[in-house]
Amino acid sequence: MFRELLVQRVSAFCTLSSEQIHQLEQHYELMVRWNKTINLTRIESVEEAVDRHYAESLFLASKLPDGPLRIADLGSGAGFPGFAIGVVRPDCHIALIESHKRKAVFLKEATRALPNVTVVPRRAEDVTEVYDWVVSRAVSWEDIEHVVFKLAPNVALLCKTAPAAAKTIIPIPVSRETSLLVIA
Repeated sequence: MFRELLVQRVSAFCTLSSEQIHQLEQHYELMVRWNKTINLTRIESVEEAVDRHYAESLFLASKLPDGPLRIADLGSGAGFPGFAIGVVRPDCHIALIESHKRKAVFLKEATRALPNVTVVPRRAEDVTEVYDWVVSRAVSWEDIEHVVFKLAPNVALLCKTAPAAAKTIIPIPVSRETSLLVIA
């Protein structure tokens, strides 16, 4: 059911290979198993997970510039949006920044097969690397505003309310609640 739903939801903006679908499905199955012991997500239905986690993340990936990029996913949690971006953009290096130790362990397990994705088990304030883009989902602008421009000149957020700093607001076709906000 995951595969069919995913392909259907993203077909307007993303074409996935069978390998990419497989990687995303394996991530979903691992996330469901781990979610029983650590709080990775409150979303439990496959439909909502496909829409809110995977489709929104893949939409963001479709809006990033072409070419190899260095991308930091702040507060990655279960790996969104960074994991999905890493799957569909193997030309990019993705750093999943997650300070919660148990979530970082999950991310390391989930990303074993993705050589372009690394897990950074630190607070964003302690990260010294510089990236082309910072992406984040379900993290408030107020919580990350003080650190994002230290890490990258470009920011793309998946969130419900737009901060005043948003330069571009793009409605997400599969979401009634979330928009893609670009702050550059």
